[in-house]
Amino acid sequence: MSTNKERREEAFSALEKELKKRNRVEKARPLGVVVATVVILVAVAGGIYWAATSGGDDHDDTAASAETTTNGDSVTCDYTKADQPDSKQADLPKSDNVSKKGTVNVTLHTNQGDIPITMDRSKSPCTVNAIESLAKQGFYNDTVCHRLTTEGIFVLQCGDPSGTGKGGPGFTFKDEYPSNSVSDSDKEGTFDYKRGTLAMANSGEDTNGSQFFLVYKDSQLPPKYNIFGSISDDGLKTIDGIAAKGAKPQDESGNTAPNEEVKITSAAVS
Repeated sequence: MSTNKERREEAFSALEKELKKRNRVEKARPLGVVVATVVILVAVAGGIYWAATSGGDDHDDTAASAETTTNGDSVTCDYTKADQPDSKQADLPKSDNVSKKGTVNVTLHTNQGDIPITMDRSKSPCTVNAIESLAKQGFYNDTVCHRLTTEGIFVLQCGDPSGTGKGGPGFTFKDEYPSNSVSDSDKEGTFDYKRGTLAMANSGEDTNGSQFFLVYKDSQLPPKYNIFGSISDDGLKTIDGIAAKGAKPQDESGNTAPNEEVKITSAAVS
């Protein structure tokens, strides 16, 4: 079995090759479509993997995902303890009778302004259940958003207590929407993560933890990052202000942090 380090290195190498290929195509297009700067997406290696709001409503219930349907209104979720580097141990979320209906409102209070978000159980119930649990445990309190991307992909990434891009809650769970709505071959293509999308970061298939990203401008990504909600207009204004200040050069972990620190002082569930 390969180690976390080996998986991170393999993922980074593959993404580097993809970026170089896309850059060659982009240079041939005077008004080419903006493409994802995939190299900055490696979550565990100090990078990340990302996503955001839906590009379609079809859902394949036969596909492998984080959930096992128990009835029409609820699912059973699989949360697995994991030895994650730089992790902050959190209690496992409940796994039985997790609702597939309704929404959960959370306000990310930050030192740059509030970012209200709405999590949608219908698309990714196990993801919403996990993030709600972590927020109620105070897991996100006093954590920095360690990554801001301003080219190709336009996201603010948060949720790592270590601030390195490597940390997590000490557990993982499987992929949900849109991964479970497309075929395996389509997973190598791109998916429209629109402005206002809230999605999970990961380090590969079924490695979701606590890190998430907020999309402030339409971005094209593989459909491998759980979309689980949306950002309010007021929240997008806060993120736009953060993005306008730019990002720092890439550090040794591969992060491009916001020029002005963004800290979540608390995540309030309502």
